[in-house]
Amino acid sequence: MSSYVEQANGVFPSVCSLDCPDQCGLLVHKQDGVIIKIEGDPAHPVTQGAICNKVRNMTARLYDEKRLRYPLKRTGPKGSGQFERIGWDEAIAAITSRWKAIIAEEGPEAILPYSFYGNMGRVNTEGMGRRFFNRMNASRLIYSICEAAGTVGYAYTMGGSYGTDPEDTVHAKLIIMWGVNAVSTNMHQVTLAEKARKNGATVVVIDVHRNRTAKWGDWFIPVRPGTDAALALGIMHVLFAEGLVDEAFMEAYTAGHEELREHVKTYAPDYVSSITGVPAADIVKLARMYGTVDGAAFIRIGNGPQHHDNGGMTTRAIACLPALTGQWLKKGGGAIKGNGGHLALNQRALGRPDLKPKTPARPRDINMNLLGEALADDAKPIRSLYVYNANPAVVAPNAGKVREGLAREDLFTVVHELFLTETAAYADIVLPATSAFENTDVYSSYWHHYVQIQEPVVAPHGESKSNTEVFRLLARAMGYEDEALRDGDYDMIAQALDNPANPNLRDITLDTLREKQFAKADIKPVLEGKLRTPSGRIELYSAAMERQGFPPMPTYMPLVEEGTHPFLFIPTANHNFLNSTFAHNDKHMAMEKTPKLYMNAADAEALGIRDGDAVKVWNGRGECELTAAVGEDVLPGVVVSQGLWADGKDRKAVVNALTPDRVADMGQGATFFSGRVSVAKAV
Repeated sequence: MSSYVEQANGVFPSVCSLDCPDQCGLLVHKQDGVIIKIEGDPAHPVTQGAICNKVRNMTARLYDEKRLRYPLKRTGPKGSGQFERIGWDEAIAAITSRWKAIIAEEGPEAILPYSFYGNMGRVNTEGMGRRFFNRMNASRLIYSICEAAGTVGYAYTMGGSYGTDPEDTVHAKLIIMWGVNAVSTNMHQVTLAEKARKNGATVVVIDVHRNRTAKWGDWFIPVRPGTDAALALGIMHVLFAEGLVDEAFMEAYTAGHEELREHVKTYAPDYVSSITGVPAADIVKLARMYGTVDGAAFIRIGNGPQHHDNGGMTTRAIACLPALTGQWLKKGGGAIKGNGGHLALNQRALGRPDLKPKTPARPRDINMNLLGEALADDAKPIRSLYVYNANPAVVAPNAGKVREGLAREDLFTVVHELFLTETAAYADIVLPATSAFENTDVYSSYWHHYVQIQEPVVAPHGESKSNTEVFRLLARAMGYEDEALRDGDYDMIAQALDNPANPNLRDITLDTLREKQFAKADIKPVLEGKLRTPSGRIELYSAAMERQGFPPMPTYMPLVEEGTHPFLFIPTANHNFLNSTFAHNDKHMAMEKTPKLYMNAADAEALGIRDGDAVKVWNGRGECELTAAVGEDVLPGVVVSQGLWADGKDRKAVVNALTPDRVADMGQGATFFSGRVSVAKAV
């Protein structure tokens, strides 16, 4: 264990573990062996000492009296939260004996691991757990709840998750925040944009909600949900029609620009306005700004547009824009959807898919967006669920259906967590988890270009254990003797960093990180060399998409029609939670105040709803109760909520009870934002 733990007092380097693009460098202050303060590390080149409210108040969560300290066994009905304390030996024996019986009777496919990135540490998320369940040959989870659709759509255009270096965006003269509430979810992109703005840059915000970022920007353009691709195509129409494209760039670096030129002629501003709700004059104005800016134009593509039925195609359409005006050759120009491709670790070394037995055949895949459906499958039932780094009872779509599945008495559920979450309340065995500050791990941002290490700062809380430690215990109890299931955390970090397929990491080693805490990957400009598209160019026309049954060029695809409910419902991020993380802590709930439903004043008046009224929101999947926030922050026909509130005093605010669990056009992604609801004043 790190020497930091042995030092009772001092200030120690750390890294933020939250599922956030910024991945801040931190300094952790200890007194008498306890963390008393967390601040940003001013030495970090990107985050430079600034951190968000969530992390600044992290100690309230670390030392919350509700944090789990020892293993628990269920004693009451599922969901009741009735448990008794047990020891680790009993817990491991109970889990593995049940699993051995399930495997003997129905095979390992009857066991499903469910996890995500509640902790962004790559070893604790993608390491020993993946190895363990590969060795078991359990059902395989498709990790598609967050950015899957947009990642696939962007890759069709650009060949992978490769974008602008955020540090260069200070040189941009036009910055478009498209579907990203960066003030709340990517604060250091805002800091960089502020520096650019002081040098003359204009910030345009395109979104469905006048959120904090929209209020901060210079020009807010509200758009109807799910129509962003049409807006992007309308901009392209104007760029081509008015000769604002860079012909030399397109000739040298793109495939399909002549086909696109013809294709976008049908997306005239008046037609696009009828789809998007954006005035035709504003579409022309934005296109001209983008095509005539004196310097670089940069687009930050957010998660919002991809969480629709058409999310992959939408992201693809937006990703084509920088190629039309040659932005990729301008310092600070281009786009960022994600930069994970630049920092790709050795995934095979981390997860060890080679541990899967040669027989029986490959196990089934289960999309994490369809957990409720999978748990209700009687033909091929899941008999055991192991949950870590996730809280699907709140976070998964169609949450009511998920909870019905979790309530099955014949489902043996184990949850490894810091708190008795909504999901843990349905568990048969609950295991206490360490926080990231108690773990050893490696972190790679999906936005900036730095890799960072976390070494333990404090001892484990109570009897809590890390993911990697628990999986090593489970492997031993299952009788798995593979050496890979005994590797230590530092071993796995070294293996993950050793990735010959990614030369960007060639100078980053475990020793480098332990000495320096963070290191920047050696990344070349996006267009230096061939892209990883079939043509090696930016693909405005994609034959690969055509082979997969998609239109080969960016195309507006309407959302799936969903019943007669009048409002499009967007359950987006809030400022003081990250998904359901922090939603169980009194201090963070107090900072966020209350769950709201933002609605247009005209819609509210028609329904007899006033600002501050309690409102019922419902559809065929479920219902919840929120507080109306009436005004002009959303377009008519749209309602927006912010935050995934925990059960408890706000039990009626489980917004994912309303969200669809169908999958998006690409990547089997989530469609959280393509649902429809009705709204009425609560009785």
